[in-house]
Amino acid sequence: MKKLIALSLIALVAMSFKLADDQKYYTKTGNITFFSKTDAENIEGVNHKVTSAFESKTGKLQFSVLMKAFEFEKALMQEHFNENYVESDKFPKASFDGKFDNIAAINFSKDGTYQTTVSGNLTIKDKTNKVSVPGTVTVKGTNVNAKAKFSILLADYNVKIPAVVKDKINKEIEIRVDLDYKPM
Repeated sequence: MKKLIALSLIALVAMSFKLADDQKYYTKTGNITFFSKTDAENIEGVNHKVTSAFESKTGKLQFSVLMKAFEFEKALMQEHFNENYVESDKFPKASFDGKFDNIAAINFSKDGTYQTTVSGNLTIKDKTNKVSVPGTVTVKGTNVNAKAKFSILLADYNVKIPAVVKDKINKEIEIRVDLDYKPM
């Protein structure tokens, strides 16, 4: 009987490690911020409704962003962003489909902060480009936070800046990603 109990405990522990290896994580309340800094004006758009999921075993990562969910300090900035720059009615979402390059180096069973790189395809409007972005993954209990900061060129995503405001919008936009995941 003792052997049966011991074997059962070993099997349960092994299964729990297997489950941790195969865990999927999800959020509907991730944050993405973009920032444009010029001598004339700073512009910041914040989106608190980012949907994202990843698999801890494969590192496969996806996220989707409703463009109309970006909020701005001034209503006119938000209107111009949606109507003139990203054309939200025509292209309602931006997305990323990629992976954590070094998923094996992240221990989802141990609290800590891990350096990583995420690579994949970023789609904004009608344009998709390959990106590779450094970031951090912080594991705390069963929760995972992923953060990254990188820049893109607006022209690479067919975002055109009218000559009238070219001095007010930087051609290179900083993007900050902050996602709090929970296990599925």
